Amino acid sequence: MEGQRVEGEPRPKRVPEEWIRSLGFHNKIGFEIDRSGTKMGQCTVRGKIEEHHLNINNVVHGGVYATILDTAMGGAVVTTLHENEVTATTSIYVEFIRSARLGQELIGKGVLSRRGHHVAFCDGTLTDQNGTLMGNARGTWYIWEINSKKA
Repeated sequence: MEGQRVEGEPRPKRVPEEWIRSLGFHNKIGFEIDRSGTKMGQCTVRGKIEEHHLNINNVVHGGVYATILDTAMGGAVVTTLHENEVTATTSIYVEFIRSARLGQELIGKGVLSRRGHHVAFCDGTLTDQNGTLMGNARGTWYIWEINSKKA
């Protein structure tokens, strides 16, 4: 049924502190949230490119760019959530401007553009350690109340 929640569908959860520090997918692939670059409406994610990030052409796989940017922009939304709210990505558009190579550090920055009651919009940039622009992104996040029947 269109527009209705399917029984057994996963429900969003509040982001636990330990996930931010060490458990999230971003961390499992070698990237971390930079607390010094994270504040209300902004989040920074960084990490160094290793061999497992490379594709067959010896450049970073596009999914790595998408993961960093999704995490940074989603993190920016998370900084604005009230205690009873959770969020999830509904759409993300990534532009791959330059290819990253082994040993480069990538820094993703997410900035909240606008947040409403149920929807948030973010912009993201991906640079290397020298400030060279590697990619851009734009995304949308849906926001729920934890105990909402709409979640």
